[in-house]
Amino acid sequence: MTLDWLMGIAGLLLIISIFANRISDRFGIPGLLLFLGIGMLAGTDGVGKIQFSNARLSNYIGTVALAFILFSGGLETKWNEVKSIAARGSILSTAGVFLTAFFLFVCAYYLIGLSFEISLLLSAIVSSTDAPAVFAIMRSSSMHLKPGLKPILEFESGSNDPMAVLLSMGAVTVLTADSFSATSMLSDFVMQMAIGLGLGLAIGFGVGRFLQKWCLVYQGLYPVFGVGVVLVSFSLTQLLHGNGFLAVYLCGIVLGNTPFMYRRHLIRFHDSIAWIMQIGMFLILGLLVNPHEFDGIMLASLACSLALMFIARPAAVFICLHKSSYSTNEKIFISWAGLKGAVPIILATYPLMERFPNAQFLFNLIFFLVIISVLFQGKTLAPLARWLKLEDKN
Repeated sequence: MTLDWLMGIAGLLLIISIFANRISDRFGIPGLLLFLGIGMLAGTDGVGKIQFSNARLSNYIGTVALAFILFSGGLETKWNEVKSIAARGSILSTAGVFLTAFFLFVCAYYLIGLSFEISLLLSAIVSSTDAPAVFAIMRSSSMHLKPGLKPILEFESGSNDPMAVLLSMGAVTVLTADSFSATSMLSDFVMQMAIGLGLGLAIGFGVGRFLQKWCLVYQGLYPVFGVGVVLVSFSLTQLLHGNGFLAVYLCGIVLGNTPFMYRRHLIRFHDSIAWIMQIGMFLILGLLVNPHEFDGIMLASLACSLALMFIARPAAVFICLHKSSYSTNEKIFISWAGLKGAVPIILATYPLMERFPNAQFLFNLIFFLVIISVLFQGKTLAPLARWLKLEDKN
């Protein structure tokens, strides 16, 4: 396929996705699900018949897209709202992810009857709350939640990917390496978090100070500068063995709360970039999956979804928020807001790249679980907030 065709197809898919988002707003169908559907329609089993099976390329595209989505989410995070919940949010994004993975593993292995390998990888990969999904649902539903709820959901989803990545890589190591050390895994996690935290804050404050003192002459250069900051922040942190996702998210929070010329212009630009990345990421992931391979995984995926939504995630949330100021209704809502999205699908490409046994089965299992989560939880999140009386009437 020539470059001319590739550019035309990419542009057409983006335009179709924009109109699909209008359908999402009108009929209440989560936009993320429509983007995935468009990618599947354009794929091998759809009308487009586009042959695409490059797991490594999908992983790279998803990683870049997620970095820009997290940076945009950080830019729009108001620190005055977040600082009061930062401690509890950090517990949810670390211990909460581990507990979710543990409880789901128990359910998948002992109750549902999946193999040890599949149960371990599945529980690690889908353990985190997906930032793109949460940010998109919050934007599209226009929910006005009581103070403290929206910040903890966005902070948790934006900062819990490092733990999910660590657990996923740890699970792959356990199943493939000759020896495994839990102590080494824990120290690696602490180092990744520390470097990501330190560099994210340092770069954010340094760039913010620079933009306060120096003018870039042209307004249009500020968004370009922001793109460079995302790429350098992520790359530098990863090269120093830190977590780039945490670094770009924290860098975004610092810059979003630092006054400088054309700050709003920068934020609006990166909001647009985040939409492009989000749509592109879901289209690519939709192309990667083949619906004809779903035979035999739907019941197992449904069972895992129910275990995740009604057992694993609520148990983890109630443990992590024990003796907190959150009411029972608020804990129920936070439990239900543990949406899954692109991140688990991206993480599911690692076993594919490693040519792990039954990797395609695992990928399809996770893909269908994400569809259930986005459709069921995403669709009912706003009504649940009203039913639990958690909307802010002011």
